[in-house]
Amino acid sequence: MPEFLTPLLIALAVLALLGVIFEEVTHVNKAKVTLFFGTLAWVLLYVFVDDPQSREMVSETFSENLGEIANLWLFLVATMTFVAYLNKKGMIENLIYLFMPKEVSEKVLLFLTAVFCFVFSSLADNITATLVSMTLVLSLKLDAKKTVRFATLVIFAVNSGGVALITGDVTTLMIFLAGKIGIADLLSLIAPSFIAVMALAVMLSFGLKGRVVIEQNRHEVRRVDMIIAAVFLLTIFATIVGNALYQLPPALTFLTGLSVMFLISRFYNDDEDQILEFIRVIEFETLLFFLGILLLVGMLKEIAVLDMIALQYTEAPSFIANYVIGFVSALVDNVPLTAALLKSDIDMDATAWMGLTYAVGAGGSLLVIGSAAGIVAMSKVKELTFKSHLASIWLLIPAYTLGYYLVYLLGNWMHGGL
Repeated sequence: MPEFLTPLLIALAVLALLGVIFEEVTHVNKAKVTLFFGTLAWVLLYVFVDDPQSREMVSETFSENLGEIANLWLFLVATMTFVAYLNKKGMIENLIYLFMPKEVSEKVLLFLTAVFCFVFSSLADNITATLVSMTLVLSLKLDAKKTVRFATLVIFAVNSGGVALITGDVTTLMIFLAGKIGIADLLSLIAPSFIAVMALAVMLSFGLKGRVVIEQNRHEVRRVDMIIAAVFLLTIFATIVGNALYQLPPALTFLTGLSVMFLISRFYNDDEDQILEFIRVIEFETLLFFLGILLLVGMLKEIAVLDMIALQYTEAPSFIANYVIGFVSALVDNVPLTAALLKSDIDMDATAWMGLTYAVGAGGSLLVIGSAAGIVAMSKVKELTFKSHLASIWLLIPAYTLGYYLVYLLGNWMHGGL
């Protein structure tokens, strides 16, 4: 590989990031920017490899990367179709009316939202939890600034709720399957993660003085809608159990659930709303943005940039290195980042692995592009941009730091370090 290629590819990744940051200035959609630089980077990799053998290795890596992206795309399509259907039929609003009071202060509503997101993301995947949570927030019809504030909390709560269970976050599952951490250690992450979320909610609640009247406009629910809602819940449960027991890919389980949804609709002769129409209302810009981002991350992995991150563990204590990794995960997808760290055979004790699990999970919340939850939320809320989310980073960093420090305190106590 020519010497100029690695810095050129890194520069393309930086340009893609800048394109996302300055979207409001350039008026060029972030999905188009990341897709352009992501595809261009792989074209350059193919063109400038030194020999046929290297080109074959690039081709194999690209195929693996594309397979991972296709897996995510199919999962997103299935999930978003379910959510689009339930939202259109008023099922999600009915659920909100069931648990929410008719009138509540904005501060209390903020805390209720935090608790809901944290708990739900522990049971479902982050994407599903974000889609449902953002539907809840948007239904409240708050003004733009308050909606961004709620969305910021949703992202942090969803990512934090997922770190404590193998069903909540892929990276948690990866670290668990690698034998680096036990179930008891994982469950212990619930308390510090929840405290960090509540701390952020407290900071975000300053200035909220109004009250929200939740209009109880209950929607009529047909029998077929109830059945499809049940299929959605069973699909989530099957995803959790199937992955834990048989390593079934979540995309496969959700596609199975989607196929059942199609058959149920056909059985009930539901011609009023053709079920395929709900796939057409999916925002494909979100999928294209995912595609561009993951192509860029795959390229960085191919040129061994992610492997360089592991070198910091030879230069700094694991307590500091893991904390910094949280910030790195806000720029780099946490799945390949965690894979690179696991493959580097870093020697750490159980407390340090607990810290890393929290860092790669919650750290992605620091930037809106740092996690799937952030990207999904950004696609749903027009006012939520890189810049508007960045305005809250001075609140997100203390919340993340508090959670991380509490994880280490708890880990040291559990393993006799204190």
